Amino acid sequence: MTGQRQFSVIQLYEDHREKLRLTWVVAVGVDRQIELRDQGYFGAEVVGHLNLIHPERLQVIGRAENAWGNRVSAERLRNQVRELMAARPPALIVADDVEVLPAIHDACQSTSTPLFVSPKPCSAVIDLLRIYLSRRLAGSTSVHGVLMDVFGMGVLITGDSGVGKSELALELITRGHGLVADDVVELACIAPTTIEGRCPSMLRDYLEVRGLGLLNIRTIFGETASRRRMKLKLIVHLQRPTSRSDGPRLPLDAQTQDILGVAIRKVVIPVAAGRNIAVLLEAAVRNSILQLRGIDSMSDFINRQQQALLDGEL
Repeated sequence: MTGQRQFSVIQLYEDHREKLRLTWVVAVGVDRQIELRDQGYFGAEVVGHLNLIHPERLQVIGRAENAWGNRVSAERLRNQVRELMAARPPALIVADDVEVLPAIHDACQSTSTPLFVSPKPCSAVIDLLRIYLSRRLAGSTSVHGVLMDVFGMGVLITGDSGVGKSELALELITRGHGLVADDVVELACIAPTTIEGRCPSMLRDYLEVRGLGLLNIRTIFGETASRRRMKLKLIVHLQRPTSRSDGPRLPLDAQTQDILGVAIRKVVIPVAAGRNIAVLLEAAVRNSILQLRGIDSMSDFINRQQQALLDGEL
């Protein structure tokens, strides 16, 4: 697993200054890091409402928290804020366009904790930051292959070099599907069961085909032929023909491949002269979509065969 799972508060401010209309009230602690202290956590867990049980989070104070601060005694508020600051949270954001409590302002000033204010609703601030942090702090890795959008499903095409991955991708694009990434695919675990794939900025929109060189897919086929990112749901491995058996014709057990701790469905397609790999891949995607909906053709056939045996038809 690679990828930097931390970044500075100043970067968060620059990325959301306009979206959240952030104002920097206590402009200190710009070098504080927002990070995942436990590798089992996800970015969405790094931000939340004011919480003394998880004081290391990015704390968001809304109208309800502000009302609580005005309701309790000044001494209790100071003690609670002191306990919160002892854990060195990355920053505090006061949302809902409420006034910053003096105790919080003074505590941020004395501990060099960044303090922002936003007129946006507290829930909107948390929701946007959770999405942002889940991607920014996601565990990631890079793999060799081609990531495509086929019938709305993210499909990673893998195989040995020269097996025809890029040619297959080009044919799929001509059939109306979209390219996400060619050659280098960046994969990130943005949720416990979700892997998102995207393309490095340097290679975005480009497809390398032997004999033709680099093709700008967006320029040649239009805007709809390129995608920024897709959630990975299926891996299609192109296998060269060997002298040995091509494997079982009717695989009874579904294959999966582990990517960043998430099991992804996998289909192996033998490559041979005369086989229309694009049609086979589309059929594999359609079948996977049906399986996700609870429709399994292989199980249905086995059940039909067993019923025929019981009825004495075979």
